[in-house]
Amino acid sequence: MNISLRDPKKIMKLSKLGSFHQSKLSFLRSFLKEFKNWKYNRDLFDLDENGFGRAVYSFSKNKRNYSLICFANKIDDNERSDRVIATKWDAAFTLHDGIPSKKDLDRLSENVPKQEVGRMSYKELTLSRANKSVRIFDHVIDSLSKGKQPDKDKILEVGYLYRTTAVYGSGKFGLADRFRIKNRDEIYGPFRLEMMLVYLVRQFTFDQVNHIAKFKNPKKAVTLDNDICRSLGIGNSTGLGMAPFIVNHPTLLNNWIASRENVLKTIREIKKVEKKDEDIFKNCLKKSLKNISSWSTDSEFQKTKITSLNEDINKFLKYLDDSCVFQNEYAFNEIYLWCEENLKDECIEYIVSMMMEPFDEIVEPFIHKMSSDEDKYFNIPSNRNIADLRKILEEKYSDILKIDFSKKESNKNFWFISKNKEEPRLADRFHDHGAELEQPLAIARDISKLYERISNIKNSLKIGKFLLENNDLRHVVRRAFITEKFPYAEIQDNTIGSELTAIDMLRLKLSFFGAVKFDPRSDKWLRISMFQGAPLPQDLNSFNEHWVYNSYN
Repeated sequence: MNISLRDPKKIMKLSKLGSFHQSKLSFLRSFLKEFKNWKYNRDLFDLDENGFGRAVYSFSKNKRNYSLICFANKIDDNERSDRVIATKWDAAFTLHDGIPSKKDLDRLSENVPKQEVGRMSYKELTLSRANKSVRIFDHVIDSLSKGKQPDKDKILEVGYLYRTTAVYGSGKFGLADRFRIKNRDEIYGPFRLEMMLVYLVRQFTFDQVNHIAKFKNPKKAVTLDNDICRSLGIGNSTGLGMAPFIVNHPTLLNNWIASRENVLKTIREIKKVEKKDEDIFKNCLKKSLKNISSWSTDSEFQKTKITSLNEDINKFLKYLDDSCVFQNEYAFNEIYLWCEENLKDECIEYIVSMMMEPFDEIVEPFIHKMSSDEDKYFNIPSNRNIADLRKILEEKYSDILKIDFSKKESNKNFWFISKNKEEPRLADRFHDHGAELEQPLAIARDISKLYERISNIKNSLKIGKFLLENNDLRHVVRRAFITEKFPYAEIQDNTIGSELTAIDMLRLKLSFFGAVKFDPRSDKWLRISMFQGAPLPQDLNSFNEHWVYNSYN
């Protein structure tokens, strides 16, 4: 059986992309597999009795070393904010290339806590900061210092001791540019170093609470139970700064989505599903129900999604019990077609992720296809002609060409860069000032404009000559020729329309990171958890591949 890949015009709608969930393709899960044989070490732990000071953690293998450098700082409660305009944080971190010297540590102690205001060097690879979840952090220390473990139900309401508010990389604020490290085999996959930083920060949070509790009551204090540690992750507050990434990196976006779609296609083409694979699929699915029921949010938008997901998964489980589908040939294809017919997108994409769990041999090759050398595709083929461009627009952007941009609601929003923090923001074109500073992120509008502009131009005209008179549309001409080669490169929606739900753009990227427990705090930012349920560093040599479904056991 040869099954077609899913249609990009359907998959690349934001409501669909905003229904994606973590999977075996997610970067934090593939990072753990990549680094399972590396040597982990805590090289320095110099904190005072209140937990303030510096620490260094490392991964090393074959003379390659990566070191997380941590700076824990004293701040007042009124200085603690997850907003990007904050200037102080409970802790700040950088991932250093190699083993830091005393001189490096002193230099970084002056710069890392300042974050954007400080300056890194080519030796630093990523930069981050984080704030305590104060209620949970204090509860854990208070319990440990009294010789008892914290209330597991209470701490799992939040699921982490710290949450990061940004993780920077690739040349920002003086960090090493991507070209310096991109050919290293161990970090060829996307966001490997960012995942490493977050994972090691998680361990620092456990060590810090143990340290403070011990000082608070040296005779009675106990250390945080390893099972509780595993059930905790690192939180993250993510806003609109993440959204433009998926617009600005079309070939990378394509490779993420195409990997997922090719894995799904290959699984649907399995003629006979083995019993062990059926059991893994069913087991992960049932365990995951406990995870979903533990998601806590005040967002009505997300509550509706969770309720719908719960209802649909229970409907799906009944179908599995009643149908004996695994006795049939091409069972996963039959399952997928049933899902399309009977379930909503949130659950369909959840089950797509779940279908990957038994098939490491199918997933693994695609993990190595998720990066992109974007420079290869930057040049515009100036020798092609208008007929070629017209055909691409009509075939690849047919839904976008149906949008009427003469209507006010189609132009409601504009994207701009904030002056204070140089972060992307979204504003109302008809109520807010600054539309003249609009960023080139309205791809649907500009594609429509391009199509209109070539409507009366000869098919034989070369693209190079067209651009001499139409340089303002160069960016979408480039995108059109990219999308010709990469079918999943373009969001097939209007990113400035009145119906835009920006959370969908964040959710898409976070699902590939491996985030869980999506908790929108508005239509423009949300909180999530990462590495919740993940193995601890001492477990990395041998851990259950499906750990993400054991998060709350």
